[in-house]
Amino acid sequence: MAMDEEIVRPIRPTLELGGDLSTLSETEIEERVAALEAEIERLRATLASKRASRAAADAFFKK
Repeated sequence: MAMDEEIVRPIRPTLELGGDLSTLSETEIEERVAALEAEIERLRATLASKRASRAAADAFFKK
């Protein structure tokens, strides 16, 4: 790789919990709320799947 080539890495947006919100616009706040709600739904779906797997394993091994 030539020295003048730059390594381009995608920037992953992160949501900083507990950070200063006073600098955010209304649109940015709405976008953060939407992103957090989507993440909550993803977490709930994963939790439900794990609980179902555990229940199936418990039922299988209990006899």
